[in-house]
Amino acid sequence: MKSASTASESQVRRVVGDLLDPELHHTFAALQMVREVRIDRRGRASVRIALTTRGCPMTENIRAAVVQAVRGTGIDRVDVSFDVMSEEERQAAADVAVPVHGLGAAPAPAVYAIASGKGGVGKSTVAANLAVALATHGKRVGLLDADVWGYSVPQLFGVRHSPVVLNGRMLPVRAHGVSLMSLGFFVKENEPIVWRGPMLHKALSQFVTETHWGDLDVLVLDLPPGTGDVTLSVLELLPDAALVAVTTPQAAARTVASRVGAMAREVHMPIAGVVENMAELICAHCGSQTPLFGSGGGEELARELGTPLLGRIPLDVQLRQAGDAGVPVVLSAPRSGSALTLSDIAARLRPVRRPLVGRQLGLTPVSSNPR
Repeated sequence: MKSASTASESQVRRVVGDLLDPELHHTFAALQMVREVRIDRRGRASVRIALTTRGCPMTENIRAAVVQAVRGTGIDRVDVSFDVMSEEERQAAADVAVPVHGLGAAPAPAVYAIASGKGGVGKSTVAANLAVALATHGKRVGLLDADVWGYSVPQLFGVRHSPVVLNGRMLPVRAHGVSLMSLGFFVKENEPIVWRGPMLHKALSQFVTETHWGDLDVLVLDLPPGTGDVTLSVLELLPDAALVAVTTPQAAARTVASRVGAMAREVHMPIAGVVENMAELICAHCGSQTPLFGSGGGEELARELGTPLLGRIPLDVQLRQAGDAGVPVVLSAPRSGSALTLSDIAARLRPVRRPLVGRQLGLTPVSSNPR
């Protein structure tokens, strides 16, 4: 063990200052979070950190990171205490972490709206795993959980804390390499949402316009099932979204999914492709494949919509276990049949831009003979 004299207070301040805040993704030094560093004559280090909010859900993560960093200098005994930033300090941190521009200031990301005609077809699981798979391919990915009544992103990603709000903007919750926003972050677990349309529209509008998404390459939308007003509200807010229709093989799911495709045509929304989920049941013991819900529904829907069938995802035990554990299957069991297919679908996704037909271009006519 190194003696306490091998590390000075300035060295400890430097290594702690180089740590990244787990929510703001800037260094402690840049955010001015390192309030005090002391090393007493017995070699014990005391570090005081200023948090952006009282009751910060990442406090213990920060404590553990500080202790590990200080011990790396040769000091084994470390005390970490916390303060809360003043309003002026919060504003200074916001100026670093949250520039005034939001989604749309940078080049527009590719936007994929994951939709289904009915619930229970695994649409949210598909959306979550596609987002993570795209992130593992090096993309900067956001996932907006617009399934306001059946929100499941908090469960699928294993996160429950609320987003940080700085400079009048919400910072998405980060998990498994993806920036997340969900109404589920603002309510207690299992609490129902009983809001009416105008309140939901306002909340979704805030998720789009008042969230600091940063410079995304891809934004994935988990839409509610069907063709209701919430779906239309989201598509009005993000008119460049391309539809990815999720169905299961049986006729009942395919028929209602075709209505989502009809809605897309009506609002001149491009369709990026069809995903067939639960295509086959893979036995966990012998590996045999059983078409539990029939076959051909995804191919038929793709033909009907005139779009590619992006993939047929099998139903295996790893997919179910991943949803329960809060770690998407493309990370928790990347060699499973479901994970391999989901990763392949993510690799096949291509941006599809909305045509100009039916769009307001915002053009102002000018006189051909100006005076």
